[in-house]
Amino acid sequence: MKLSTSSQELLAQLQVVSRVASTRSAVQALSGVQIAAEESGVQLRATDMEVALRVPLQAAVERPGTVVLPARLLLDVVRQLPSGDVSLELRPTEQDVEVVAGPARFHIRTLRAEDFPPLPEPGGDQIVTMPAPAFTETISRVARSASRDETRPILTGILVSAGGEDLRMVATDSYRLSVKETRLESSLPEGFEANVPARALEELGRLVREDIDAIRIGVRANQVVFEVDGLALSSRLIDGQFPNYRQLLPEAYEHELTINRDELLEVVRRISLMAQKNAPLRLSFSEGELQVSAQTPDVGEASEPLPVPFAGEPFEIGFNPDFLIAGLESAGSDDVVVKLISPLRPGLIESADGSGFLYLIMPIRLNV
Repeated sequence: MKLSTSSQELLAQLQVVSRVASTRSAVQALSGVQIAAEESGVQLRATDMEVALRVPLQAAVERPGTVVLPARLLLDVVRQLPSGDVSLELRPTEQDVEVVAGPARFHIRTLRAEDFPPLPEPGGDQIVTMPAPAFTETISRVARSASRDETRPILTGILVSAGGEDLRMVATDSYRLSVKETRLESSLPEGFEANVPARALEELGRLVREDIDAIRIGVRANQVVFEVDGLALSSRLIDGQFPNYRQLLPEAYEHELTINRDELLEVVRRISLMAQKNAPLRLSFSEGELQVSAQTPDVGEASEPLPVPFAGEPFEIGFNPDFLIAGLESAGSDDVVVKLISPLRPGLIESADGSGFLYLIMPIRLNV
């Protein structure tokens, strides 16, 4: 294998693909980036066996071939190269790749190419083309509610369903639930439903630039491939039954308050500074007012009132401050509708602009 490209092009594509390379696998090749040079073009590939990424590289191929190099080391080397042309040449006898840019010359030992797994090909049994802005905006509204606990793999995914003119994503970690329903401008010829690892969708969101119009999605029995602007991101799908989110939503609420989102978020962020060491954020409702407070022993306490359209018997409810902030930030509208039942029942935050966002949050039992 021998190819030449520009150091700027190589750096830009390596920065994208190396994010997917494994950092903790016992298989060394998974910590590498595969450089596949063919007459038809060059691809950089990486995978951690859950998510895989193919990225095109603009390069002139002198000799086709495939090598696997340590992703982090290669990225660090290319980052320090002088600007201009760079060549990469496999030296089979030495089992390394010679990287030359101007006067700089590196020899980087290759990783075992046979240990690098084949990546899923683009396409699938079902293929749907989705407007990129709507898809990635929907990801950003729900992704934070997906669980990071690998012992409950079903909850580490985002349930994505699309059909007709509707796109819906649902995520939950059992302490909070996000739902975002997006109306598409045109109807999809066929739909799909899949539980996609949140990490894969968040990576996809980072790959999609503002000038990209469409994402091509191919779904197989246990795999999904997203194609966008010459890149292909693939991921395994999560097996098992995703929770029926509709059953988790209460049918009725005692209180329904429309509150300016920015004002509430400002107060919550401020007072949350004193909700440390798992201390809850307290929301005390009384006639026409919400008192937000927090107290952490040996640290301090804080409180701040906010006028709200509350009427009825006063009550106090506690929430995880980070979860509450995440819900308010994800709502996205100028005003939010806060729906409450009692101190021990979940609360609901809705975007008041009809954009189809729901955020259910479990309360924390308060010690009086």
